[in-house]
Amino acid sequence: MAEERRQPGKLPSIILAVLVHLAFIGVLVFGVDWQTHEPAPMVAELWNSLPGVTPPPPPPPPEVKPESEPPKPEPKPVPPKPEPKPEPPPPSKADIALKKAKEEKLKKEEKLKEDKRKEEDKKKELEKKKKQVEEEERKRQADEFRKDQQSLKTQIDAQTAARAAASAAASARFSEVGKYTGLIRDKIRNNIVAPPDLQGNPQAVFEVTVIPSGEVITVRMTKSSGNPAYDNAVERAIRKSSPLPLPPPEKGLFEQFRQTEMKFKPNELSQ
Repeated sequence: MAEERRQPGKLPSIILAVLVHLAFIGVLVFGVDWQTHEPAPMVAELWNSLPGVTPPPPPPPPEVKPESEPPKPEPKPVPPKPEPKPEPPPPSKADIALKKAKEEKLKKEEKLKEDKRKEEDKKKELEKKKKQVEEEERKRQADEFRKDQQSLKTQIDAQTAARAAASAAASARFSEVGKYTGLIRDKIRNNIVAPPDLQGNPQAVFEVTVIPSGEVITVRMTKSSGNPAYDNAVERAIRKSSPLPLPPPEKGLFEQFRQTEMKFKPNELSQ
């Protein structure tokens, strides 16, 4: 169909081209004097000047026919208007009730799904809070245990240090007590004048009470040596040695010497 519509436009162009070629060929043929007979003898004349040669007239320009306008396309046929669809009949009461029942059922299902989702979210939140509380409790117990261990260690260290200090203090006190006990015994023994007829090595025991200044206030024999002369010699030496050498008050050792039991033997006098 498209080729048939284009043919009228091509035909005038072809005709015009053929005419132009024919006109050009005619000019070439008839514009030149062709001789088919024998040539006559040529007579030459000498001219001072040659006459001008008139050129043949130019061939007329070929007539150009205007191209015809292509035919206008045929209008497309207008499709017929579709017939209006018949309106559906109105739904019956049964259909309306069924549709409503389906909608209600769908709403209930959606509500059940939503309630189930909310319940699951609630359970997840409770589980999350439970784990959080358990984790916080675990951390609290761990911190409390760590603090208890640290407190126990501190207490043990303090007790150990206290025992060490007490032991050191006791050792120092014992050393001081032993030191001043030795000084007291040496002073008393230097003042004992044993009887010359003393035989054996009897032991006399006395309880001596002093005041902080070292002065002797009481001397009481708790065990006799069996030799009254030796017993009397020891008692005289104790009283003569007053005041006894005691540690200074700042050492806090007076209670160790307030009331002291002292034992004496004759053989110790020579040591």
